[in-house]
Amino acid sequence: MIKVELPPHLRRFTQERRTVEVDVDGAATISSVLDAVEQAYPALRGTIRDHGAGPRRAFIRFFAAGEDLSLQSPETPLPDAVASGKEALMIVGAISGG
Repeated sequence: MIKVELPPHLRRFTQERRTVEVDVDGAATISSVLDAVEQAYPALRGTIRDHGAGPRRAFIRFFAAGEDLSLQSPETPLPDAVASGKEALMIVGAISGG
């Protein structure tokens, strides 16, 4: 099971769960994990990445094992600590302002 930690503004789509767990067939990548999350919680489609498994949406960042993976290819394998379920893939809603 892979743990995915969601930002507060997306938790309303998961019955207010901060962390969800999903199974992934094959390699654990950002793309495969998001596919599994969207399968389990269809209301999240289009909130983390554009519809149709497109690029991540503006102001959404991905962190795993202390690394910012936001600019990595969605097919990059996740760190072992995340793939094994020891740590969560964190989805963070970035904030900007002026």
